[in-house]
Amino acid sequence: MNTVVIAGYGLEGRENLRYYRQHCPQARIIVADEHDITDAPEGAEVVTQPDVFATLDKTLQLSDPSETLVVRTAGLAPYKLQTKAKVWSATNEFFARCPAPIIGVTGTKGKGTTASFIAAILRAAGKKVHLVGNIGVPALKELDAIAKDDVVVYELSSFQLWDVERSPHIAVVLMIEPDHLNVHRDFADYITAKAQITAHQRKNDVIVYHPTNTYSAQVAGKAAVEVVKDTSVDGIITEADMQRNRYHSQKQAQPVRSIRYNSSDEGSVRVYDGYFYAGDEQLAPITAVKLPGAHNLENATAAITAVRAFDETIAPEAIAAGLAAFTGLDHRLKFVARKRGVAFYDDSISTTPGSAVAALKAFAAPKILLLGGAGKGADYTLLARQLHRDTHGIRAVIFMGENGPQLLEELRVPISKAHHIPFVPASGQDAMNQAVLLAATLARPDDVVILSPASASFDLYANYSQRGEAFVQAVQKLT
Repeated sequence: MNTVVIAGYGLEGRENLRYYRQHCPQARIIVADEHDITDAPEGAEVVTQPDVFATLDKTLQLSDPSETLVVRTAGLAPYKLQTKAKVWSATNEFFARCPAPIIGVTGTKGKGTTASFIAAILRAAGKKVHLVGNIGVPALKELDAIAKDDVVVYELSSFQLWDVERSPHIAVVLMIEPDHLNVHRDFADYITAKAQITAHQRKNDVIVYHPTNTYSAQVAGKAAVEVVKDTSVDGIITEADMQRNRYHSQKQAQPVRSIRYNSSDEGSVRVYDGYFYAGDEQLAPITAVKLPGAHNLENATAAITAVRAFDETIAPEAIAAGLAAFTGLDHRLKFVARKRGVAFYDDSISTTPGSAVAALKAFAAPKILLLGGAGKGADYTLLARQLHRDTHGIRAVIFMGENGPQLLEELRVPISKAHHIPFVPASGQDAMNQAVLLAATLARPDDVVILSPASASFDLYANYSQRGEAFVQAVQKLT
């Protein structure tokens, strides 16, 4: 290629630039972004304007698009790139060049935890493992260090899967619910992107998928693919829209082995009587998992199932040791501190209603939930039901952020018909400090305070990590 265009200059874009500079030293390198770049790279052309991706060939004066490679950053939708050049991605480059087998993990929530469990177990079994992808390690940063006898565990978001041309040897598909509808055209587009994790698998590859989630089964090729017609007036497809409008295409036959984790399927690992079992074989006690919540036991069953599908000779001792070695990722229902006898947990990664439901279910103690942020077109019906069911376990719900007032109205009415939960709004730039102080005031000893916003962070923060750090700092200020 004579020209390489780095489309999008965030964390992944910076790594893409480094990689292609190293591997295509003679190529003309252009960095293109819709926003201004304050730390423009030396030695590369930089083009920034709001419509740059819609007018790429003309704006960049690409005389021969056939000799140009456009490398999109993950969050940049392929359909936004109007060009005759080949559109590529870091994920495609990695899959094409990686010499080692890849275990890929996708789903709406739990990807990072499950991928980390897999990596920890494989490491405990003595294997050299590279954990990359959406977990925060750009895959191309690791590529040159990977040998054929290593193992890659790749956390894959819908954005990374959008246009992949290959699929991993083992594809793990966790629970899927509507998400990122502010970026994807609709839920059907989101599902279609997720389905790329299995679309290109070959004979002897393996799919490990959720035992009950319909959308996970669709991605695994075990249910008809659903395309949803948008009949909404606001461009947002809700669960109700999906129930009203279902259009099924013929199920694709896949020449691969498929296993539902936490089920009775052959090869599956399930939880039974305080242990993880594979068939009749007892593998490890569930106490080896150091993370709270039944959903993390389920994540562990997915991980162990995938590991055994990869190498069935891995010993139970390695499984137990690997599970115990992983103590959690930052901002994923992570214990922060105990203040005034109250336990505070940071679940800032929670950007969907389902993840907030899982956080609430993780604790039997009375809870105060911090909710709200930037909306992503989600349906909060399931969260409303959980709050209704768990009313006696909910001390308060504190709303904050851009969609806080909307959630306050949406969730107050169905709950207050039968029960009363004190709803306490917090707003403004100092919302996090306000919310944490309110929570500490309302809480009683042995209560649990959970930041699980069920919303994106972009109203007040650069990302969920920054939001989680703001929560941690606010908790640390408490005396």
